[in-house]
Amino acid sequence: MLKQKRNRPNRFASAATRHQHIYVDKGTPHDPLAGSPYPSRLNFYTEPPPLEITIEEFELFALDRLQVLKTLESAALRNKRGPDYKRQVDQALEKFLPMKSNLTQSTKLLEERRKDHVSHFVLRLAYCRSEDSRAWFLRQECALFKYRFEQETLEEKKKFVAGLKLSWTPLEPEEKRRIRDKLEACAIWKASKANQSTRAIVESETYFKVDFEKVPDLLSNRSVYIEGGVAYVPMSDQVSLVMDEFRRMLSAALEATAKALPRMEEDDRLRPILVNVEKQYMGKEYGVDGAVTGTVRAGDVDKLVRAHAPLCMSHLHEALRADKHLRHGGRMQYGLFLKAIGLSVDEALVFWRTAFSKFPDDKFQKEYAYNIRHNYGLEGKRVSYAPYSCMKIIQGNPPSTGDHHGCPFRHFSRGNLEAKLYRNHVSTVHVNEIMNLVENKHYQIACTRLYELTHPEQAGKIDPIEHPNQYYEYSKKLANGDVTPTENKDDAMDIDR
Repeated sequence: MLKQKRNRPNRFASAATRHQHIYVDKGTPHDPLAGSPYPSRLNFYTEPPPLEITIEEFELFALDRLQVLKTLESAALRNKRGPDYKRQVDQALEKFLPMKSNLTQSTKLLEERRKDHVSHFVLRLAYCRSEDSRAWFLRQECALFKYRFEQETLEEKKKFVAGLKLSWTPLEPEEKRRIRDKLEACAIWKASKANQSTRAIVESETYFKVDFEKVPDLLSNRSVYIEGGVAYVPMSDQVSLVMDEFRRMLSAALEATAKALPRMEEDDRLRPILVNVEKQYMGKEYGVDGAVTGTVRAGDVDKLVRAHAPLCMSHLHEALRADKHLRHGGRMQYGLFLKAIGLSVDEALVFWRTAFSKFPDDKFQKEYAYNIRHNYGLEGKRVSYAPYSCMKIIQGNPPSTGDHHGCPFRHFSRGNLEAKLYRNHVSTVHVNEIMNLVENKHYQIACTRLYELTHPEQAGKIDPIEHPNQYYEYSKKLANGDVTPTENKDDAMDIDR
């Protein structure tokens, strides 16, 4: 339950918690986890936190977990494997979300696991609003759970899986003898790696029978035998089974949370926190301080966009030059981007008037000039609008026929995106790499990878792209020899607190 320091209860708990129960520590100094909700470091997060928390903890815990998830995303982007991946993830976990083993007998075990539990649910609330936010959160949480599961001891894995009561059917000895040859054929790689015979591997394994659709990763590398739609999965590969269950349960939970969110946000203390947490994924705000206004002239735009703009903006620029027009969505997305790179309102009026050359002046002044001044805070409510972040573009209204706004990695057809990448001189190998990222919905990672391929001097040295103006800023600074140490780092982006 969320509380302020004066212990005032709030409606979040009643909306988010199905059982009104409070944890009471029944343990002893020698068994700090006896009777607790957290007997294991692993958690499927099926129940909301049963504890009261302060508003300060509510936000702080979430931001710490977000640092870990961003580190996992960054490590995936860098294609890190083995020791490098483990080192980077371990550093983030130790700093932001430590969870010691039961064997340590640490007095902080319950505190650490409580923080893990609470932080997951806060981020679940913050990232349940849209399909893309849910997909991002689901990917990172699955990566975190898988990493933790693989690091756990065999005994702890067995205890945790037993507690899940999953519907896996053990393979009976008689059936195992019947298909022994098939099982041995699938164990060749494991036997070679362990320097054992396939017979010894199969004899020592416990097998489960599951629906083959639950283990697609095992099917792709032919490490399991399939018969009649049933996959025979060895205990040593149980991570695939557990991950499938975790992914399925969390996906359903995110959908349910999205439906319940309006009711939860009735609490006037909860909404600002969730908005702030969600904003951290959107990244830095550009174009709100006016520091660069007036540094770009209308005649500079073609050259600057060709040299430094991300794919979404260069596509809009090409469409504008070809059609001498952009629809409203494209004008907003591109116009605010240009504003943030330094195009003043006067230069913007010159640029757009020149670009819309097929329209008479009175039509331009009547239908377009007002909106340009409006974006700069000179009309209407006089609010100066910020350029769109990647998430805003990805989650916004998709382009229809005749539109050119949106994210190419999210909204282009496969053929159109491949053609665009080839025109940017990306090799076939790297086009395939980027398309694989797109197919797995890693749109911002795909954009970051394109940046690295077209700016090889900074490969592996930048944060994932979260804003078109971030892409532009990186490229422009590199061209000017103005790359600062903070842009040559290998960690997740810092999060404002």
